[in-house]
Amino acid sequence: MTLHSLPLFVRLVARPVILLGEGEAADAKRRLLDRAGAVVVGEDVSATLAIVALDDEAEALAAVARLKARGILVNAVDRPDHCDFTLPAIVDRDPVLVAIGTGGVSAGLAAALRQRLEALLPASLGTLAKGLHAGRATLRARFPDGGERRRAIAAALAPAGPLDPLEERDVAAWLVDPQAPAPATLVRIALTSPDPDDLTLRQARLLASADRVFHAADVPRAILDRARADAARIAGGPTDEPGLSIRLDMA
Repeated sequence: MTLHSLPLFVRLVARPVILLGEGEAADAKRRLLDRAGAVVVGEDVSATLAIVALDDEAEALAAVARLKARGILVNAVDRPDHCDFTLPAIVDRDPVLVAIGTGGVSAGLAAALRQRLEALLPASLGTLAKGLHAGRATLRARFPDGGERRRAIAAALAPAGPLDPLEERDVAAWLVDPQAPAPATLVRIALTSPDPDDLTLRQARLLASADRVFHAADVPRAILDRARADAARIAGGPTDEPGLSIRLDMA
């Protein structure tokens, strides 16, 4: 399965972004750019990003063509087929940002998902992130091995763990005595179907934490994509069980 877009977080503070158009759609984009600290400019200014929020179809497409000819990445409001990038719905728990995108297909769906996540994610999430950042030196000293350190953090952030991100947690208290993770091991997952939605919560957590994923050749890409992007994926290896199966190296 190929990503239709690669999600990126771009720092725009004091950087020019071209915005063309007037009215409600353009005003909404201007507010978002202002919030990101961008400098909103006209078409005649040098920039790397542009947003075209023009109502007239011919005028909008002509502007898109001119801007793309200059090598500028363009977002064409309500015209997803002409977009080089799209603007997601955002949940802001500074410095944590959750972006929900649909490739411009349904802004309404992205907005509805954002509303659900707003209710789910506590305001303290940003404080948790800052605490983990501040504790990096302590964690490196306690767990010199990167894999062990990653597993310790994952265990702490697990549901009902000492740093469960959906609850109010004290990072400083946990850093006083962070618990060592379970020893590295191979864990087998027997899949009940090729549908990633049928993964249990435990299976999904294991996939997300594994360093290496050994999988049978018939395991669907949609399931393998639930693993970390940097986890090694190895077809074959210690997976001699018949049918859909995965072994995860938690080293």
